[in-house]
Amino acid sequence: MRTRALARVRPVASPVFPETVISAPAILTASGIDLFYGRAHAVREASITLHRGEVAAITGHSGSGKSSLLYCLAGVLPVAGGEVRFEGRPLDALDDEELSALRRDRFGFVFQYGELLPELTVEENAALPLRLAGRRKAEALAAAGEVLERLGLAALRDRRPSQVSGGQSQRIAVARALVHRPAVVFADEPTGSLDSANAAQVLEEFLTLARSQGTAVVLVTHDEKIASRADTRYTMTDGTLRANEREEL
Repeated sequence: MRTRALARVRPVASPVFPETVISAPAILTASGIDLFYGRAHAVREASITLHRGEVAAITGHSGSGKSSLLYCLAGVLPVAGGEVRFEGRPLDALDDEELSALRRDRFGFVFQYGELLPELTVEENAALPLRLAGRRKAEALAAAGEVLERLGLAALRDRRPSQVSGGQSQRIAVARALVHRPAVVFADEPTGSLDSANAAQVLEEFLTLARSQGTAVVLVTHDEKIASRADTRYTMTDGTLRANEREEL
């Protein structure tokens, strides 16, 4: 008989925003989820609870299963066992159209290399989630412009992705992920392609903006310094998720 890899984890208070984690309701939960690639057991009975406005970091070596877990939580990869719930509703109860709408309207994504569309301007890239949701162009661009301004990118709004730096590209990706005020942002190595100075700055701007609008973040990283900015921390090893103990002051 298999044993559970991780019991339901109680989140710990944020050192910066303690009430955010303590009082906010759970918005995303996973209980005993499994994922296989063929016969390879990529995620082993992982459980996690994410509260509104909480930043949770998952660290681990390459191939540990942390990115696979992130995409299970986002409903991109179907789980082989266990259950993922968003706002109390199981993701496996949603059909393809409903899942697509959930990822478009309630979730945001930040990837390691930004993944901006080269044919669009910076402002159009940032406005993309709103346009896909059916918002009128002028309205979507205005909202994107506000977020770009908060990230110090207003002067770049008419440029193409090929005309901005790596750090600027990641800030644009952050703007795109947050412009529609999603409930959860899934960030897969969001600073992995940047030098340490740019990484620290982009992360600070990302988390500050997310927290200011009550957006929860699932952050996958191999960098302990990046993970240290999270409210709760987990470690992934060979597909097994473990909650890190909070050090007592």
